[in-house]
Amino acid sequence: MAASAAAARRVVALLVILVLLALAGASSAQQLSTGFYSYSCPGVYGAVKSVVESAIAKEKRMGASIVRLFFHDCFVQGCDASLLLDDTSSFQGEKMATPNNGSVRGFEVIDAIKSAVEKLCPGVVSCADILAIAARDSVVTLGGPNWDVKVGRRDSTTASFSGANNNIPPPSSGLANLTSLFAAQGLSQKDMVALSGAHTIGQARCTNFRAHIYNDTDIDGGFASTRQSGCPSTSGQGDNNLAPLDLQTPTVFENNYYKNLLAKKGLLHSDQELFNGGATDAQVQSYVSSQSAFFADFVTGMVKMGDVTPLTGSAGQIRKNCRRIN
Repeated sequence: MAASAAAARRVVALLVILVLLALAGASSAQQLSTGFYSYSCPGVYGAVKSVVESAIAKEKRMGASIVRLFFHDCFVQGCDASLLLDDTSSFQGEKMATPNNGSVRGFEVIDAIKSAVEKLCPGVVSCADILAIAARDSVVTLGGPNWDVKVGRRDSTTASFSGANNNIPPPSSGLANLTSLFAAQGLSQKDMVALSGAHTIGQARCTNFRAHIYNDTDIDGGFASTRQSGCPSTSGQGDNNLAPLDLQTPTVFENNYYKNLLAKKGLLHSDQELFNGGATDAQVQSYVSSQSAFFADFVTGMVKMGDVTPLTGSAGQIRKNCRRIN
């Protein structure tokens, strides 16, 4: 009897181990990985890169716009392509929220990538993954660092207008607010300073830097005057006039953004807050001294941001059209 009981216990123990292993396997299968499409759609990377490079060749600014799409998507519900959804009569998306309305752009490039990928592998690659890969390729195309993008995300069937209004750091943010909003996404202050270096490319609208160039004292006088020439002080006048976020090389991904901060030539109030006598000054100076340090920390931050609450496994869906739910 004792032998039978012992054997039964061993069988039960073995079954428990098998169940735990199965659960662990299911869990790991739902996590992001760099090899997720190795068998199901190995051509996805070439397809994304081709469209991104073509779009940037036509308009250098587009690279920055795609990177910004990724940021603004990940800060709302995680990196789930919710930002890409169009409004309908019965659905409110995120595109008309204050940080996005008239500002985010590049949706047609994502559409073109999706079309190319669907021809290769119908119904396999999510819009969320396409956006993550396209952001990496945009950085690389403009001279920045390369990294292996973790994929396996699925697309959201929801969006959050209020989340877009509340979670995305506004250009008027002080250091404490910036730190808090990044922390809410699981990103450290170090990640925040490194990721802000994305502003080494692209342009901003007058409405987003008007208060900084007219009202703030932490700005170089000559730089403020130059920017004022294209951005009238009266709200509503010239709101959409553009200025480069990086004074010298707005279409090259390097560390000049941080050099501008040392010279009090950050275009946005939130930019200059990173070097304004606070806790992040030393990190900014380290990136001025070492572009490779900036690149390494930027890659770390991008990977961490891409890990923010992804939909995996059977959650969400693989959208056929990035602008609407299946």
